[in-house]
Amino acid sequence: MTMKLEQLRSFEMVARVGHFTRAAEELYLAQPSLSRQIATLEAHLGTALFHRRPTGVTLTNAGELLLPIARRMLGDAKAAEDQIQELAGLRRGRVRLGAPPTLCVSLVADVLAAFRSAHPGVELHITEGGSRFLVEALNESALDLALVVTRGTDPSVSGTELVPLLSEELVVISAATSGSPEEFTLEELSREPQVAFNRSYELRGATDAAFSAAGFEPVIAVEGGEMDAVLRFVERGLGVAVVPAMVVIDRPGLRSARLVRPSLTRTVNLARRNDVGPSAAAAAMQQFVFDAVDRLAAPGSELSRLVTAAPRD
Repeated sequence: MTMKLEQLRSFEMVARVGHFTRAAEELYLAQPSLSRQIATLEAHLGTALFHRRPTGVTLTNAGELLLPIARRMLGDAKAAEDQIQELAGLRRGRVRLGAPPTLCVSLVADVLAAFRSAHPGVELHITEGGSRFLVEALNESALDLALVVTRGTDPSVSGTELVPLLSEELVVISAATSGSPEEFTLEELSREPQVAFNRSYELRGATDAAFSAAGFEPVIAVEGGEMDAVLRFVERGLGVAVVPAMVVIDRPGLRSARLVRPSLTRTVNLARRNDVGPSAAAAAMQQFVFDAVDRLAAPGSELSRLVTAAPRD
């Protein structure tokens, strides 16, 4: 006997919600039917997958080991189903794209608008998160594609290919009426009241590391905001903030200044699995990403001084 997708789907749902009754409700199954599926799966594997308690269930060590594998198998099965359905063209399908918040408010918004206009029948699912989380989701087949940020040497991730898209400078933003200079050195920036991102942001880690390496202590006016809140606080004049250059596009309430001596940059990459081919919808989305990058970095564009497209084969 082999594991069945129905058993894995039930296992994954119980692991996610931590309760047999709620999992059965989510899957529109009778609880005895779901319990039998789990019991059959445990008998086949020869080990318990859950610790059962009156208040709910938690994963055993074997369950912890099986969970990412189950999610990947379920994702691959869904991807195969999507590809077969797409043989008739891109009249339907699904793309699950992941990106950090700094890209969701800039590049991703432009990509999705263009893609939706061209393929209105394709479902779009967006997941926001840090780059490490997104790569893990990609490898579990929870995503089809992800945009991730790297600095310095690209990490080697088994099963995942990183395609460099562009190099982008970090800039200093202030309220449009602030009269800030055209450039800030890191030392000058350290003396300005700053609106600082939540420490979970990779961008916050990069700027903190730059100040620390230079021996400067920044002045923090407001700390802990998410992307939308930080931009709004800066517009209201609470301080300046360091953001990627693309974030400032179409934001008349903000002005940007280059950060120099030293400049800070980041690389934006397209992450995709190299062991499974993309669906037709995901392949189309990938091309829309490439086209958007080319437009942003084109000579004479608003960001051409701050964004450099990476060479592609």
